[in-house]
Amino acid sequence: MSQLRVSLNLNRLRVVLVATRNPLNIGAAARAMSNFGFTRLRVVNPYDVAFREARSAVGAAALLASAEEVRTVADAVADCTLVVGTTAVGERAMQHPLRVLPEAAAEVQRHLSASAGNSRVALLFGSEKTGLSNDELSHCHWLLTIPMTEHADVRHPSMNLGQAVAVCLYELVRAQSIESAGDTSGDVAAPASAAEVERVTALLLEVLEKTGYRRHHPANSDEADIRRLVVRMGISSTDAPVWMGMLRQMLWKMAHDQGKVAS
Repeated sequence: MSQLRVSLNLNRLRVVLVATRNPLNIGAAARAMSNFGFTRLRVVNPYDVAFREARSAVGAAALLASAEEVRTVADAVADCTLVVGTTAVGERAMQHPLRVLPEAAAEVQRHLSASAGNSRVALLFGSEKTGLSNDELSHCHWLLTIPMTEHADVRHPSMNLGQAVAVCLYELVRAQSIESAGDTSGDVAAPASAAEVERVTALLLEVLEKTGYRRHHPANSDEADIRRLVVRMGISSTDAPVWMGMLRQMLWKMAHDQGKVAS
């Protein structure tokens, strides 16, 4: 098979495997990454600590050895400016925009080929048994799904984790003509990183807690709800410090007024 020619900045993509139960699937994902030119693998709380020895990582032992192991999804996506979750949909109620793989790949390609040096993408894959939880999905800007044929004897069609990683990565490097349509060399501000989004979320949660909003409106103000709200805002890297400054000023003002009342 001829080698694929890739001009995307593939080092900007992080494949993130969350709570993977079978180390062979981690090895298969690493093999697919190596085949298509991707190098940055992150694993969140893998079920088996011996995953780095997976025999399925044929030709990708070095990539697997250098995989970053982190404790939370927030840690895994902290340096990323676009976070995309994968889902088989099923009967789950979607709280994010959902894109079919070809459309999703085009959007990810545009992000990877952006001129802004800090444009990084995290592609999240959930546990083989449960997929991504609602809390894990709350870190995502949008979701992608791989179209599959429905069968009468299968309730919800799904794909092996290693296969899903391979299909998604192949689609990313397949249609390079789409890359040229995504020229973002203008003066558009780079998007905020996930770490910046998380800091804005934490400050907003603190403001809502101190004002009593979360107590009076518990149905739509848990941490995942607020994180999804902030993610949907699409804050830029230049706007994130402004938002944090405003929220910190609110907290200072509330603490100052409370101190005056107490005195």
